[in-house]
Amino acid sequence: MLENGFYDVAPGKLAMIVTHLEMGQKPALRPAQLPDGVTFRPVSPDLAWYRDIFRRVGSLEWLWFSRLGLSDAQLADLLANPKIAFFTLQKDGRDEALLELDFRETGACELAFFGLTRALIGTGAGRFLMNQAIDLAWSRPIGRFHVHTCTIDSPAALAFYQRSGFTPIRQQVEIADDPRLIGDLPRSAGPHVPMFPPD
Repeated sequence: MLENGFYDVAPGKLAMIVTHLEMGQKPALRPAQLPDGVTFRPVSPDLAWYRDIFRRVGSLEWLWFSRLGLSDAQLADLLANPKIAFFTLQKDGRDEALLELDFRETGACELAFFGLTRALIGTGAGRFLMNQAIDLAWSRPIGRFHVHTCTIDSPAALAFYQRSGFTPIRQQVEIADDPRLIGDLPRSAGPHVPMFPPD
């Protein structure tokens, strides 16, 4: 455990406070309808689809990076796993959301990834998508639905998860290579997070 005080973060690294949240039973859902012209659908993703939606939803703005370093074979294995389910929201023929539910842990579901592109933010589609996530998770024999978010993600994410019925249970400090400095993302990504390149 870290003692009280300040700690230097090495050049080239990101430092994040990660908040873990969970729910132990299905909550009452907040009413929500899809905007006109938007449809919800399951996806059997291929590499190109997943990498595109992952970047457009989370990487270019919020520095989602955990899947960027996977090889084609590693990502293909994950996408083909029958215990992981993928969904999206489509608008004007283009997919604009990512919902990924991971049931690999017995008796639990992880909300592995959840987000919208700017085409749907502010339309109410996020609440609809969360209701779908909760319904789908609790349709399986689970006793725990969990998620985590961090301080480089959208500042609205933590409060949204809490309004959805998740309760914070612990926090961690995560240190990782800055994906903009190792070539996984352009340097223009995540403009709200400063870069500190090595000398």
